[in-house]
Amino acid sequence: MLGAIAGDIIGSVYEWSPIKTTDFPLFQPRSRFTDDSVMTVAVGYALLCGGGYAGAMKRFGRRYPHAGYGGSFRDWLRADAADPYDSWGNGSAMRVSPVGWALETEAKVLQAAEGSAEVTHNHPEGIKGAQATALAVFLARTGAGKDAIRAAIESRFGYDLQRSLADLRPDYIFDVSCQATVPAALIAFLDSDSYEAAVRGAISLGGDADTLACIAGAIAEAHYRDLPAPIVEEVRRRLPADLLEVVDDFTQRYCR
Repeated sequence: MLGAIAGDIIGSVYEWSPIKTTDFPLFQPRSRFTDDSVMTVAVGYALLCGGGYAGAMKRFGRRYPHAGYGGSFRDWLRADAADPYDSWGNGSAMRVSPVGWALETEAKVLQAAEGSAEVTHNHPEGIKGAQATALAVFLARTGAGKDAIRAAIESRFGYDLQRSLADLRPDYIFDVSCQATVPAALIAFLDSDSYEAAVRGAISLGGDADTLACIAGAIAEAHYRDLPAPIVEEVRRRLPADLLEVVDDFTQRYCR
């Protein structure tokens, strides 16, 4: 869970100032948590405490109303109703990583990922992006190697994961769809040799940097397991106490 949040914070500076290099400072004065982190915590909270995904998202989203939500999601947060709005955006994938830690079988992971997505992102591509991300986290944390993860995601979801970051980077542009974001984030993980390399690679694509790094960071944490201590320290310093409490409780229950 902290791996997703770290990716979000590191990428936050570059969301609207894209770069095409892996050579950049990990943390800057403007580095901050965004909606990716808030909603990741919300999904984690729902898994810990029950009560449903929609209620948890509204609870935390309304507590942090200026975290950078998209327009449709912002409207959904403000509304009393909780009807989905057929989104294929990458919001369903950026928040789903706790599902890959908390559930114990592929079938349950896929079902829970769909449930976490469809409260807002009930378009087939929105659900697909969430399921692919959660399954990659689950496979990584249960010991599957990168070749097995690549094969499983390609077979089930049809994403092309045969390209490299070097192939993607020159023509990759900002795109908030699951279709463009999830495969690219997966490739950033598959091309990496460390957690930090996965996050740097995702950001270097020059796209929706915080979300790319959030997704890649979530899978990389599950694969490499221990986050570098300096990254953990910087992230914890930037999170408010209520978000940290959920992260710590979730980690204690599911990530040991």
